Amino acid sequence: MKNRRREFLKKTAALTASMPLIQSGRANPVLGMEVPKRRAWIKDAGIQLCLAYFWGIEPRKTALARQMAVYGAVGGINPAMAGLQGKSSIDREVIKGVKAAWQKEGLQLKVIEGPPSLGTKTKLGLEGRDEEIGQFITLMKNLSAEGIDTICYNWMPVVNWARTTLDKPGRGGALVSSFDLDDARSQTPITEYGELSHDGMWKNLEYFLKAAVPEAEKYGIKLALHPDDPPVDRLRGIPRIMTSVEAFKKLLDLYPSPSNGLTFCQGSFASMGEEGKGEDIPAAIEYFGKRNAIHFVHFRDVRGYKNKFEETFHDDGKTNMFKAMQTYLRMGFKGPMRPDHVPTMAGDSNEHPGYSTIGTLFAIGYIRGLIEGAAKGDMKSY
Repeated sequence: MKNRRREFLKKTAALTASMPLIQSGRANPVLGMEVPKRRAWIKDAGIQLCLAYFWGIEPRKTALARQMAVYGAVGGINPAMAGLQGKSSIDREVIKGVKAAWQKEGLQLKVIEGPPSLGTKTKLGLEGRDEEIGQFITLMKNLSAEGIDTICYNWMPVVNWARTTLDKPGRGGALVSSFDLDDARSQTPITEYGELSHDGMWKNLEYFLKAAVPEAEKYGIKLALHPDDPPVDRLRGIPRIMTSVEAFKKLLDLYPSPSNGLTFCQGSFASMGEEGKGEDIPAAIEYFGKRNAIHFVHFRDVRGYKNKFEETFHDDGKTNMFKAMQTYLRMGFKGPMRPDHVPTMAGDSNEHPGYSTIGTLFAIGYIRGLIEGAAKGDMKSY
């Protein structure tokens, strides 16, 4: 018996020695099965988490950003940040100085959102629009020279972002912004431009795209058009055209290009449509993701629909946020993403509604948890 057992162990050892080492992702020649390839965990699944800085460098906020390892900055080009007051914000010297100011904070300027931006002449097709577009092209050229490749812009002339309340009590008394079209109509008169047409707005957008997108391609710039917010038909006589998924499909078809894309603002898309007929956010992410058209993400949520809605905490709105994050990852999105329109929480100031520092901390924790859950849930062997 002992001899037979000794012989069996010798044969087993010899067989094991002759086997190739089992490597992840390769077949096991003995068991005849595939060993799953273990994928390495990448911080934030490669997504570039950012914070918005529309009021310049805020020491408390930048310190917290570093502590959270959120190193992306989103904002405009302010010559004062570079010590170059009086200079144009499209000048390369100014852009270089602003970029350096963020680098001193340990942060990287990822997206230009805010001044300098497209003006009313371009969006309304007024005399002087060619000069405005020329300045925008110069901006793209100089941003590219400094390694900044994404511009978030909008097509909301005269009447931009609009809310009727900036301090509505939300969950636990946190303050949120809200919009009610009936209130807006009663409070705001028609602008000096009168009642304009949607068709005219589309023609003006197409004119801009034909002039700017070829230059964006040349300089490697991603143009990320933000939805109209609120996504209503018109405000004060000014038509709103970027108010649906179909509108953004039309945008991409007007000038197909890797440079012509969108800012996927989840809250804006979630508030589109009539009550009970809103947009399917994960489906929209998948559609635009497949077209590689999502250049930038505003991760936020709302409750309600286009004519009447309010902002919410990220975990308290109407969107399936986990499924949305799963879809971004499945589409391979690795661009800049920032929280937006957070509630103002206890102990914080409502001086800048939607950009509470404490609310931002909550948002980043929630977003990072969604990313890790979605990514590791897809890593079967993690």
